[in-house]
Amino acid sequence: MKDLLNDAASLNEKHLNDGVPRRDFLKVALGTGFAAAALPVMAQNVVKTDTEGLTAGTVTVTVNGTAVPVYRAQPAGKTGLPVILVISEIFGVHEHIADVARRFAKLGYLALAPDLFVRQGDATKAPSQAELMKNIVGKTPDSEVLADLDAVVAWAKANGGNTDKLGVTGFCWGGRQTWLYAAHNPNVKAGVAWYGRVVGEKSAISPVHPIDVADKIKAPILGLYGAKDTGIPVESLDKLKAALAAAGNTKSTIVVYPNSGHAFHADYRPSYNEADAKDGFARAVAWFKANGVA
Repeated sequence: MKDLLNDAASLNEKHLNDGVPRRDFLKVALGTGFAAAALPVMAQNVVKTDTEGLTAGTVTVTVNGTAVPVYRAQPAGKTGLPVILVISEIFGVHEHIADVARRFAKLGYLALAPDLFVRQGDATKAPSQAELMKNIVGKTPDSEVLADLDAVVAWAKANGGNTDKLGVTGFCWGGRQTWLYAAHNPNVKAGVAWYGRVVGEKSAISPVHPIDVADKIKAPILGLYGAKDTGIPVESLDKLKAALAAAGNTKSTIVVYPNSGHAFHADYRPSYNEADAKDGFARAVAWFKANGVA
């Protein structure tokens, strides 16, 4: 438990004492420890995927002058790999998201999890969800996210990835972005959206939601949701399904787990439902393989 919670803190002390600039520390610590706003961690449930046989760590992709840290995991020494973008929850690229990337890498993927909040701050260090939403997530425009993901895909193509086999998956905030990116990038072969909102109020930073761009989503998307998620009514999922069907996207599927609420895949949180999380991940892997991302 102590090791799980203090990884980031120990790195922080070490690198700041060594005189390394804060931005460089963020790159070093990406994917390490758990987000402060998500504590306490349910350590007994945490899945830990090792790096044996993998190349794993942080790379940097420059987007319009901004250095965007990206947690990369892939089979060591391999090229021509299918690519999976892993889009984080509101908590940023902390240990759980990095572990998901390693899980895909163990299956033969080049998995890339970019820090999409980097311009606004370090999402993993925000002391509360309220402050995180107000100061970081709430100031991150969808347009910026899409541009960053485009740049990460370009990096993948130049660094051993086969972007003809491009998949995207994301959780919560990242689940919503999964739908949006599939609408934005016609080269996405398949996606898996975990409990991401599909409707909502529009704003300058979020001018559309998945239901508004359903006609632009050509790739098959698997949506994984919990019936007990009070923030995402099943009725909203039914509306999206109808919009997708009306647009001719008959392959997309939404699975609703009756015994789960929000964040049921997050093994470090009390919301975790082990059976549904394992079933969902197995479905995700099979979905990518069946739809050209393998």
